[in-house]
Amino acid sequence: MKRKIVTETISCMLIVLFVYAAISKLLDYGTFLLQLGKSPFITVFAPFIVWALPLIELACVALLLFRKTKIWGLYGSLFLMTLFTAYIYSMLHYSYYVPCSCGGILSKMSWTQHLWFNIAFVLLSILGILLEARLPMNTIIKRRKLQASFS
Repeated sequence: MKRKIVTETISCMLIVLFVYAAISKLLDYGTFLLQLGKSPFITVFAPFIVWALPLIELACVALLLFRKTKIWGLYGSLFLMTLFTAYIYSMLHYSYYVPCSCGGILSKMSWTQHLWFNIAFVLLSILGILLEARLPMNTIIKRRKLQASFS
């Protein structure tokens, strides 16, 4: 029961984060495109990323909403948050220019704060995967009884 509550809480946090991020990117499309275009690592891909990223974030949200697809949503969230974290790390350590393409509250964070924020969500995604992927306890008990009967 506790495992389910923690998993649902993590999923809700990721849903809020991705819905907020996707909507803010889509609502401020021009600024988002401009900032991505200034990024030294992804300038060439900016016209594609400006649409793909919010759609991928919303796809993760859709996967997180349903029990049968929640694990895929958690894996997608881990992938996205790891990608975002690696991007921020590389911008902080290897870029001559650090544009900010985040909107709303996230744009108020420093890049270092944003890095730690993302690391926290990477860890939450990992925890969600570990908790969601575990078999229900009654399945484990049944398997052990079955194995014991063959011994």
